[in-house]
Amino acid sequence: TMALIDNFTTVLRRALSGTFYPVLQQAIGFGSAFEGWTAREEEVVYQVLVPLTPPLGHIFHLERDTDQQKPGRNFRVRVELECRCPREYQGMNMLCFQHHPEVIRRRTRQPNLLDTLCTGFYLDVKKTVQWFCTLVGASWRRLPQSRSWHLVLLPSKRSCNLRLSNGQESFQVKVLFGVQRHASDIFISSRHRGAHTPSTMWPETYAVAETKFFKHMARRAPQDSSHLKCLQLLARVLARKDFSIHSIKTIVMRLLNTVPVAQWHNRYFLLQLSDALEQLRLSLEGKHLEHFIVGNQRLPEEIRLPPDVQRAKPPNLFHGLAQDPAAHSQAMQAYLDL
Repeated sequence: TMALIDNFTTVLRRALSGTFYPVLQQAIGFGSAFEGWTAREEEVVYQVLVPLTPPLGHIFHLERDTDQQKPGRNFRVRVELECRCPREYQGMNMLCFQHHPEVIRRRTRQPNLLDTLCTGFYLDVKKTVQWFCTLVGASWRRLPQSRSWHLVLLPSKRSCNLRLSNGQESFQVKVLFGVQRHASDIFISSRHRGAHTPSTMWPETYAVAETKFFKHMARRAPQDSSHLKCLQLLARVLARKDFSIHSIKTIVMRLLNTVPVAQWHNRYFLLQLSDALEQLRLSLEGKHLEHFIVGNQRLPEEIRLPPDVQRAKPPNLFHGLAQDPAAHSQAMQAYLDL
């Protein structure tokens, strides 16, 4: 999967050189398939995030959305033209995108980013996805994988979804786009948040940091550690009960961060399974489960958080259960069934 996406970004970067479209950075694999477990037994979906950086003459400013009615932390990407006047660059004879956009358009015959993938002054998720999907379809035949795989682009508004098959096997790749926050492991991404996510809204995602945490634990845990087996078993059962799989993943991450790694040896599997279920029961009864990444002061040093994320109050993942007695009863029943 990563070789495929790396080939795509290499080909597309070459094709986009000299244009003023976003610059595609190296893709990052995240989610359960890259963490070593999966909640469902059917076709695996590999999720990757392609970071975007501004092209020459452009600047990205991330603006926090303060609308309290929308869940989570959301941002908009304001695109501004950068002043590159000679007086700002020690006499260098450079075109100024901010003050002479028409001159640049005429000389390069290229529109600036505000003309193409933005709505108003803000980077538009749906336009960005459509742009990338069009490029993927046009460049597929230039990739070595095209000789042995068949590619189908699946419909989606906020991600580029690819299905690859070769007659014997198939898999899906879900490509999301993001902008990195403060050289950290936190990104704002193109993923949807609710049914009516505006096209200029980029929700903050912690998935890359979570995957990095699992990779950190894989290096420290015993070779026959049971933590992924425990997580996969619970997730697959919960997937059939319309239960939040992320909640059990959060509980397992918290146990991994507190229980000594030696105790995740395979011979303690039933004990760790029991611990995870007990933590789930206590969290459901208390209607409270803190987010693992936001506000966590005890993460491994290699996981980098922006200061505002590190200092933030951890959101309660079971906030909805506290507000909705019927949903809480349903969740408790799902736990008892489990």
